[in-house]
Amino acid sequence: MYHPTTRVLTVLELLQSHHRLSGPEIAARLEVNVRTARRYVTMLQDMGIPIEAERGRHGAYRLRPGFKLPPLMFGEDEALALVLGLIAARRLGLTAAAPAVEGALAKIQRVLPERLRARVQGVEETLVFDAPRTGTSPASAIVGLFGEGAASGMQLQIRYRTGQGDETERRVDPYGLAYRTGRWYAVCYCHLRDDLRVFRLDRVVSAEATEERFIRPEHFDTLEYVLGSIGRLPGAYPIDVLLHTSLEAARAHVPATLGTVAEGPEGVRLTGYVDDLDWMARFLAGLECGFEIWAPDVLRDALRRLAGRLAAVAAQHAPEEATSARSTSHGSGRS
Repeated sequence: MYHPTTRVLTVLELLQSHHRLSGPEIAARLEVNVRTARRYVTMLQDMGIPIEAERGRHGAYRLRPGFKLPPLMFGEDEALALVLGLIAARRLGLTAAAPAVEGALAKIQRVLPERLRARVQGVEETLVFDAPRTGTSPASAIVGLFGEGAASGMQLQIRYRTGQGDETERRVDPYGLAYRTGRWYAVCYCHLRDDLRVFRLDRVVSAEATEERFIRPEHFDTLEYVLGSIGRLPGAYPIDVLLHTSLEAARAHVPATLGTVAEGPEGVRLTGYVDDLDWMARFLAGLECGFEIWAPDVLRDALRRLAGRLAAVAAQHAPEEATSARSTSHGSGRS
């Protein structure tokens, strides 16, 4: 649990790194109520820190312009959080940022007390981060620019290379970023295609900010759109399966990357594309509901193959049963 003094110093750090913050914003970051956040600000003001309060409905707190403080030391929890965050950033595939990550780690370790330095180094050297590796990674500058564009409503001019190697120039409105299974994605409104598109950031050849602005749709769910787009990618076999369950239960058990689950006149239908019918057969067999295969017919053949393998395994005797059966057989022969 944080000591109150730590929270007060955290408020000071927040005000140094942001131009202005409202009481509710400070409270949300510290996970306290607004009254407590206001008390922390008052404590800083009592210590002589020149924090100015803007009155009114949209009021906020800010440090007096030009006021600077010496750097603050990291506490143990803060240093450990920084190290874990840097290791995670490196492991998530931002290889272009490797020098920055290593430099930041070195700076943190240099100013830490000996005991805390040993603990932090121990975590860095022994932590195993279970995240998939990919062959290519986006440049950290690309990730940062798309994130800035989404946050500030800034259009980007990009050059994008498709999986087939074709390159196009596009003007895009970035709505958000998502990281999934070793890949960075950006959901953008593409002015070239006049529609929403998902871009893999490792395929962005170049990107630059423009003077144009856009309004990002409220409550846009970037990850949900990315997952749904992956599920709509063409595959070798289009599938259409009627699920004997509710729409809510189907959505809870069918990943969005597999396809689209929707309710129609006949019931809940799963549609999409797959490349591996045997895998699809195993997935359907694992569902806790009945289903009917409408397409493709060869998916039924995959289910029959699966059923045959399972029946063969179920028919096998355990070693103890086989030994007992042989003993009974031998005894009957002697009598």
